[in-house]
Amino acid sequence: MSVSVLARQHTIWATECSSQSSHPLPPPTLPIKTSPEKVRRGILPIPMSESEILSSPHLKAFTFNELSNAARNFRPSSLLGEGGFGFVYKGWLDKETLTAGRPGSGIVVAVKKLKPHGFQGHKEWLSEVNYLGRLHHPNLVKLIGYCLEEGAQPLSWATRIKVAIGAARGLSFLHDSESQVIYRDFKASNVLLDAEFNAKLSDFGLAKAGPTGDLTHVSTQVMGTQGYAAPEYVATGRLTAKCDVYSFGVVLLELLTGHRAFDETRVSAEQKLVDWVRPQLRDKRKLYRIMDTKLEAQYPRKGAYVAATLALHCVNIDARARPPMADVLAILEKLPSPKFMAIHSPSEQKNEV
Repeated sequence: MSVSVLARQHTIWATECSSQSSHPLPPPTLPIKTSPEKVRRGILPIPMSESEILSSPHLKAFTFNELSNAARNFRPSSLLGEGGFGFVYKGWLDKETLTAGRPGSGIVVAVKKLKPHGFQGHKEWLSEVNYLGRLHHPNLVKLIGYCLEEGAQPLSWATRIKVAIGAARGLSFLHDSESQVIYRDFKASNVLLDAEFNAKLSDFGLAKAGPTGDLTHVSTQVMGTQGYAAPEYVATGRLTAKCDVYSFGVVLLELLTGHRAFDETRVSAEQKLVDWVRPQLRDKRKLYRIMDTKLEAQYPRKGAYVAATLALHCVNIDARARPPMADVLAILEKLPSPKFMAIHSPSEQKNEV
């Protein structure tokens, strides 16, 4: 008997793929009305929202710890294979309680732990839960459940600024090197963190040498990730170091707001992070509206406003108005000083900002 479980970094799901089961699941109770004839013909309605997809009575919502324990903490010896969006691990679940058990005490499962691909990874994960949660056949893997929870504590304000400073140092080094390097694909998923949360830039597959001589830009094929690419680069293919500055500004906004650069799961007005933030910061008193609620107001008002204003300068539509990375770094390096670190209560922040 084998079972598979799908997990992404903050999401896990389990799938049983046994043809020997003596108690197959009944036809799914669909969250959207459909006719019996359509069910017989295999024409199933597609739920429109994430909550509808995850509300299936036949899927169990696991905790991250339950499936981490089932897959032995995702250790390399449990790895079965790797796909474009995730790793698949062998594990065991107790048949009665559906909690982690000792090898041999329950059912064999395959646990898929998704890579941190942001929106695209979550979109694929949700699609798998959608279809396998509704479709049942001897030759389809049987979905047992999923996990959708945070796998780690949210980063503190000080840690977020530390990450921003480290990333800015990396970009500043590339831009100010004797032979300038333009990163071209700066985004959150390309910033790796070590155990002390020191930022390391990774994936230089799209990096390009900067312009030389009298050239003001490098003409390239437009490459990059939606939401992070500078508008003038997308429109013309003309690449400059200021394109990296724009991308850095987007990531800085992600650190401040907790929003993704581009997120189709949000209402239309909030899908594009830069477009959502710009009007909010026309008034200092509205700063708290864009700050990540997971910070629980534990951030310094003055430092947050400086960081937000800096981010807006970085994503200026006019590339010439964007500061060089060396200036961005100089401003960020001042934020850990006591002058910018005083934290006020939520009521004080709303009154003072």
